[in-house]
Amino acid sequence: MDRQQLLGFTLIFLLLIVWMWMTTPPPQPPTSPQDVISDTLAQPRQATALHAPEQQETPNQYGRFFGERGAGEERVITIETDRFKAEFTTKGGLVKTWELKEYKTWDGKVVQLVDSEAGGDLSLLFVTTDGRRINTRNLFFEGNFQHNSYVKLSGEETYEVRMTLPAANGGRITKVYTLKDGHYGFEVRFEFAGMEGVIANFEYQVLWEHGLLYAERNSFDESAFAAAYAYAGKELIEIDAASFNETANKDLTGVVDWVATRNKYFAVALISREPRSGGAFLEGSRHALPEDGEKERYSIAVKMPFKGISQETSVFTVFLGPLDIGLLRSFDIGLESIMSLGWVWIIRPISEYVMLPLMSAINYVIPNWGLVIIVFSFIIKIALHPLTKSSMKSMKKMQALQPMMEEIRQKHKDDPQKMNTAIMNMYREYGVNPAGGCLPLLLQFPILIALYNVFIGAIELRQAEFVWWINDLSVPDVLFTLPFKIPIFGIQGVSGLALFMGITMFIQQKMTIKDPRQKMLVWLMPILFTLLFNNFPSGLNLYYFVFNLLSIIQQYYINKQHDGEPLKKVEPKKRRGKGIFRNLNIPKLPK
Repeated sequence: MDRQQLLGFTLIFLLLIVWMWMTTPPPQPPTSPQDVISDTLAQPRQATALHAPEQQETPNQYGRFFGERGAGEERVITIETDRFKAEFTTKGGLVKTWELKEYKTWDGKVVQLVDSEAGGDLSLLFVTTDGRRINTRNLFFEGNFQHNSYVKLSGEETYEVRMTLPAANGGRITKVYTLKDGHYGFEVRFEFAGMEGVIANFEYQVLWEHGLLYAERNSFDESAFAAAYAYAGKELIEIDAASFNETANKDLTGVVDWVATRNKYFAVALISREPRSGGAFLEGSRHALPEDGEKERYSIAVKMPFKGISQETSVFTVFLGPLDIGLLRSFDIGLESIMSLGWVWIIRPISEYVMLPLMSAINYVIPNWGLVIIVFSFIIKIALHPLTKSSMKSMKKMQALQPMMEEIRQKHKDDPQKMNTAIMNMYREYGVNPAGGCLPLLLQFPILIALYNVFIGAIELRQAEFVWWINDLSVPDVLFTLPFKIPIFGIQGVSGLALFMGITMFIQQKMTIKDPRQKMLVWLMPILFTLLFNNFPSGLNLYYFVFNLLSIIQQYYINKQHDGEPLKKVEPKKRRGKGIFRNLNIPKLPK
């Protein structure tokens, strides 16, 4: 390994360190028992973009229009399809539960997205003409179903859940949920009849207040992906609650196409269909949980114009499902932009348009995702073969030039400028590119980062088993656990694939490093990369392990072909004229 290749490895290592520093959430501060807030006790703040006056606690806190709706009988209906099982309640007219039947939590339970302990979600917020701020989640609706009703949908069947909130003036608000088999989510229609004398400020909000429940074992890791979004004018606006016990919010005006919030693998989105929205409000907070955990919770709201006429209607599509890029693209509204696939201008195009389609195509033939990654490694290796072959040949020439370089260093050790000039002349004479060894390594860096984003964020790899102890390619594989943590890196669970990747890297170093002064690198680089990759997804380590094995085979054949090959000087190229005069035969002028 020469100086240029060493520089290449050093740059990649530094880039990985900087990239991990940029993408890793800030460390969690120590918490006292008083600071620990559980999921059920954390109280999210309501969206306040309406700037309503503070509501006083009185026996009739809901005012003259809804004072009688603060108490009533709760009725629940269950709707089941091939993809989800959901409950709707007349208490607030809310979605009470939403189970995704095809997905399991880390401990084997069905994924539940809606916080039922908070009562459910999807309510309306508005100010009344008597100065009350009304959140309909606190009021009792009337439903078109009996308590504990059950409906099973299949094929092209649809079903409407209709709930009505009457007002004391004779007006009413009706929520109509339309559900269909084969879809993740539903359509909801809000009908306002005779509410022109009730709703003030010509505005109401459609709220999703309690975010999504977590489904993964590592809440710290899942919080790293949690965020809230709004999409307006083909631009994505994001808020992320980066600090503990601080609220992040954003108040938007103008037309907003949709708002959404997500955890690591699932999302909810409120998509305004008609009429056009008047803005949005996003709010989020981060709280500590027991055992070094944490929870981020986001409220999202769409502001809707209220014209103040006797009959008004607004229609929304609500998505509640997995972060599958094909599924999100099918909405054709840019919803796929909430997926974490890397930096927009560099990494994301590789992840979205190369990695995911190629791996999905392979998976169409090979069902096991571990085998998919192995085949994928072969394809990438073949694609990079011309570049890596040229790099390895350049490295062999550099190794052959080592004795001559040592002579030049000794000869000009007191004059660094002459020494560098002589070395560059030697490179030119023998046709060696000193940067040829590190260029392929740098070109692989975007591929490495794109693969990291795919493996850690693609729901296709979530809980995808391979062999033996590797039962989830989206998280680190733990072969055994140390009785202590490795300082600086904080490693306790040791990844088997990271160890294998480090071993193959060590073999590569032994095959390429011949300079006695660089023997330390034979051990140093594999150890550092093993520690660095230990917390990476096992799918990524599997890819790099296979890629290294193929590189060892390739290096073996390059060495076999070129060992003992004598160095040859390159004939200097003759200088030629430039431009249009290059091919002209111009006679010499007489002296």
